[in-house]
This record gives sequence, C-alpha cells and structure tokens, in this order.
Amino acid sequence: MGEKHKVYFEPVGIEIEVDEEETILDAAFRHGVMLMHGCKEGQCSACKSFLIEGDLEMGKYSTFALNETELDEGYVLLCKSHAYSDLEIELLSFHDEMMNTGIPIQLVYAEVEAVEDLTHDIKKLVLNLVDPPELNFTPGQYAEIYIPGTEVHRAYSMSNTTTSDEKAEFIIKTYPGGRFSSLLSGGLEVGDRMKLKAPFGMFSLREKSEGDIIFVGGGSGMAPIWSILTHMAEKGIDRKATYYYGARTEKDLFYLDELAALEEKLPNFRFVPALSDADPDGNWNGETGLITDVVKRLEGDLSGTEAYLAGPPPMIDAAIPVLQMKGVDPDHVYFDKFTTTGEVEGSEQKEVRGPETGRVE
Repeated sequence: MGEKHKVYFEPVGIEIEVDEEETILDAAFRHGVMLMHGCKEGQCSACKSFLIEGDLEMGKYSTFALNETELDEGYVLLCKSHAYSDLEIELLSFHDEMMNTGIPIQLVYAEVEAVEDLTHDIKKLVLNLVDPPELNFTPGQYAEIYIPGTEVHRAYSMSNTTTSDEKAEFIIKTYPGGRFSSLLSGGLEVGDRMKLKAPFGMFSLREKSEGDIIFVGGGSGMAPIWSILTHMAEKGIDRKATYYYGARTEKDLFYLDELAALEEKLPNFRFVPALSDADPDGNWNGETGLITDVVKRLEGDLSGTEAYLAGPPPMIDAAIPVLQMKGVDPDHVYFDKFTTTGEVEGSEQKEVRGPETGRVE
C-alpha cells in the first residue's frame, strides 16, 4: 500500500481517505460513498469532476471522456485519478438522496449452483456465496464477475434481492464466443469456484418518492428491474408502476408467470410486453411494435412520474425523448445501458457512455 491522503468533496461536505495505489473512485466505493460513475475505465464522463486544490495523476483515459481543454482547465476523471496530496474536489453531478446510501465493495468467493435456460440466448446464473457467505446490495445494482483463472471481469446486474443474500443471481445474454457469456453454455459446472466484486451502480429505486413509476426494459435488462420489482413486492411498496418490456418474438419472452404473480401481489403494478417482430400467423394478442412506440401510444401525461430504463443503448436512447415528451422530468430518468465490450468475442456489460447518471446530457 502507498501513502494515504484525504480527499474532500464539495459541495456535499464528505471527506474520505485515499491510498496512492487506488483510484479516488475506488476509495469512495471502499468507504461506501456513492459517487456518479459509469464505465470505471476512463471511457465515459460520468465521474468527471473539478480539481480545486491538490496534486493528482491520471492513468490512461479516452479523450472522448475528457478533452485537452477540459484537462487544462482542471477537470479530472475520478476513475483514473490517484491522489498524491490532500485534495479538494468539486463533484459536478451527484444524487443527494443516494450519496450516503452506499455499501462498501466486497470481494466475494462463490460456487456455481445452477445455470438455467430462460430463452434461446438468455441464461440465469445462480452463485452460492461462500466467503463471505452473504452479499449486501441495493436492488438494481451490479457485480463484476471474474472469468475463472483470470483477472478479467464482466459486469452483470443482480436479479435477486437481499432476502436471499446467501446467493447472487444474474440474468445474462449469451453471445457466440463471448469471453464470459459463452461459459454459460457448457463451460461452467455446478461447484465451480468463482469470484466477484459488488455492489456497484446507482440504478435503484428512489424509495423516498411516492411518484408513479414507468419501467422500460429489453433483453437482459430484465435483471435489475426484476430485482427492484421483487423488492417492491417484499416491502409492500405499492406505487402505481408499469413495466414495458420489448422483445422481438415470443421465444424472447420469459418470466411471464412470475410477472403475472407480481401483478397479484402489487395491485397497482401492470406488465406490458410487446413484440417488434410478432409472427402474423401466430397466437400473440398482446402489444406489437417497438417498445418505445408502445409507450408513446399507451401513456398520457407522465408529469411527476419516475422512469427506470435498462437494456440495450438504442432502446434507452429512443425511450428518453419519448418520456420527456410525455412530461417526465429529465432529473427523474434513471437508466442502465447494457452493451458488448467491443472486443471480438463480445460479452455483455455496462455501456461505456456513462450509465446511471440519472441526467440526460
């Protein structure tokens, strides 16, 4: 370990201790302070802040996230910044409500309990937690799961809640040749040892609010939303909520029975699946078209509503202006973009453009 320094965050008045060998963002996670973040790789601008005083150095980052002019003016990326003196930093974006709700990051060793088919290309991975034997997290957050035998990891949202804190469950879209996801098709066996770090992310229900909720999801974006909805049922949070889920065909739908059961437990909850490529000769009698078009068609004035979006970037990028047009305040749009790593093999993880900022730039 290196020399330690203090970092003071304005305007929130929070101070943490940082080791020179860890990034400021990682130190914040260690202290349970929930700073805005996205890729954690210097490729997005979610953790961009302003250095008021002190000395720091940054590791390699993308000029898309921080250009030369911004660097000269004193802007920094906390995910790449190492403190070499006491620092004073101004946070450019933050959630007051979420700032002190963080849970310190844990390194957890686990064993594979089950790998189940949900659709032709979506799997459910269940890990039994061994050391420590439990994991504390907020529904909607994600973990970094390490590929066995390497220090390479992929980010996936937990789909369970902490009522089953001895397990970690994930809903994962598989890709041919995916570095991690392909392991779910015969590469992992029950009892195999794995490790993960968690929890990360700020995509979670704002429980102090009493506003109506719109969920919009697609693909494995079901994972964080399912976790939040299950949490609502467990806690009796019966706010008016509608979950719009987009899929291509009927074979891409899953958890239909489970979501119907949730509608029984939460009388003000409604699930609306839609197919963008429904078989005209099939028996589907539900909504059809792009999920954003379905939201536009079925929803009226959404003023005062909170929106939670999880899934592929094109879906989220299309949904945000629709929701704004319907009256959703941009500050009440919370999203978690999923994409591939961009590597040849492909493997789903968090989008690098700054998910979970809760603001539309």
